[in-house]
Amino acid sequence: MRLHQWLFETASWREQQGQEGGERTADSDVVDEMVQNVGAYIMGRKMFGGGDGPWDKTWRGWWGDEPPYHAPVFVLTHHPREPLSMQGGTTFTFVTDGIEPALRQARAAAGARDVLIAGGASAVRQYLAAGLLDELYLHIVPVILGSGERLLENVGDPTLEPVKVLASPAVTHVKYRIVRRQRP
Repeated sequence: MRLHQWLFETASWREQQGQEGGERTADSDVVDEMVQNVGAYIMGRKMFGGGDGPWDKTWRGWWGDEPPYHAPVFVLTHHPREPLSMQGGTTFTFVTDGIEPALRQARAAAGARDVLIAGGASAVRQYLAAGLLDELYLHIVPVILGSGERLLENVGDPTLEPVKVLASPAVTHVKYRIVRRQRP
């Protein structure tokens, strides 16, 4: 949870959750920017949670009855599950046939709005390696982890152009544009 504490303390996050309080800081502005035009989300099975293997149908996510997304969410998984509709306009659709079909479904649901890859590391890594990301927003928190998934392992050699760097006491935000190379 220490990795995400900066987020939970922002006024923007709290407003999205229907809560009061939080701080209106540069971190809060980053949160506003990230969700400004999002029409759908994609996340991996581990980010949705509920363990490995077949689904525990009682698992409804980490967030309670009203998830923070308020838009369609497409969950990458190897195990089928019926869509899960929740309060606030979030429906989780579980996609078993790969990242490209999930992206097609998310784009169709988003319309003219953006699709945000919410995480986790494996989902981001797969989309980056496949050349399917336009931007990458990293939030670097000064916490040393002893284990976990490597975000940028085996992603090929994408060209990342920094377009924004913003630091606060809690986190450094780096936004990259991903430049696709012309093939000969």
